[in-house]
Amino acid sequence: MDFVIGGLAAGGASIFSNPFDVMKTRMQLQGELKARGHHQVIYRNALHAGYLIAKNEGFRGLQKGLGTALMMHFVRNSTRLGLYQWFHKNGYLTDDNGKTIFYKSAVVSAATGAAGAFLGSPLFLIKTQLQSQAAEQISVGTQHRHKGLYAAFRTIHDKEGIVGLWRGGVATCMRAVVGSSAQLTSFAISKDVLREYDVFLRYPIVGSFVASFIGGIFQCLMMNPFDLVSIRLYNQGVDKNGKGVLYNGIVDAFIKIGRKEGFRGFYKGVTASYLRLAPHGTLCLVFWDILKGFQEKYFDRSKRSLHAS
Repeated sequence: MDFVIGGLAAGGASIFSNPFDVMKTRMQLQGELKARGHHQVIYRNALHAGYLIAKNEGFRGLQKGLGTALMMHFVRNSTRLGLYQWFHKNGYLTDDNGKTIFYKSAVVSAATGAAGAFLGSPLFLIKTQLQSQAAEQISVGTQHRHKGLYAAFRTIHDKEGIVGLWRGGVATCMRAVVGSSAQLTSFAISKDVLREYDVFLRYPIVGSFVASFIGGIFQCLMMNPFDLVSIRLYNQGVDKNGKGVLYNGIVDAFIKIGRKEGFRGFYKGVTASYLRLAPHGTLCLVFWDILKGFQEKYFDRSKRSLHAS
């Protein structure tokens, strides 16, 4: 049940955050491997990106890849949050007073995040390529022109084989290690601090919102460079041998982006990234807390009653 709850929480949140994900993806692909001031700036900022996408592709354009995103978030987060909750419920992450132990939470959240990222990597790859597909006048990056999830899966598999579906998998696992450990650990510790000082004690959902908002800030700042590299690796074209035409891997991508675009290049789309992470992370963790409450009330309690009888 812990795994289903984690997946449902993330899936529900992605409905609201997907438009910002589309904006973020477009902005991260803009000016790829070109120095600042030496490329056309189509999207000036996150809000301008949203306006241009809606104007040229309709409001449906802001929800590109939604179906794939729902599946991806369910796979990734049923694993990530489900495993993390199992460790937490069994007392591996807290001390005798019930407070979160920082290093244990960081290690477990990083490991569970990486596991979820690896399993969901093919869906992340296809989601990225679907979201990058744009009207010609506002297109950035490689345009793959997939007709949908199944068509994309077939095209990638036929051209690159099963291995091609996990292209960029190492980068997304590193992205998840950094992002998941920053988010879940800061979320858990923030909740501990709020409880310690009796803040929002009568309103636990408000406390969850505040803690997840703090977690989103840490997650965004730590994860954006790895997120950008993941997007670039996922969206690049491939040659007849299935090798990327722009990057040979995560290290090569970091070096080339750093040389061509500078340090600021790693933070392209950071505003759009936070606009995505803030509602997604907040809603995901709040939904997670609510669903855990239902689980405790209706499932775990009934199990204890059966054992008692």
